[in-house]
Amino acid sequence: MNTVFIAGHSRLPTGMAAQSMYETLTITAEIDKKYGVIVAANCTLATEHGRQFIQQLLRGHSLKEGIEGPVESVKEHYRGKAGNALVSALKDLYKQYASYIEGS
Repeated sequence: MNTVFIAGHSRLPTGMAAQSMYETLTITAEIDKKYGVIVAANCTLATEHGRQFIQQLLRGHSLKEGIEGPVESVKEHYRGKAGNALVSALKDLYKQYASYIEGS
């Protein structure tokens, strides 16, 4: 297999629909091992539309270039209550990715 599955987590703000289902927000990504490109992504936002939107924002970014691109994408295009939680989860995902790369 040429990909690796990595997850990042953060706490959800109070008053969100997703908080009634989950205490934390999770972003998962399938990442190409050679190039670090996000092939697919998902998250625990409450709506299918929100999950698909995050998938579209993240797909194609290379984590070998850092996390700034995906973070800026979320900050620019996502205007929901979970914005800061998404950014935190992305940073955690990147931390997990960096740990994976160091261990390889």
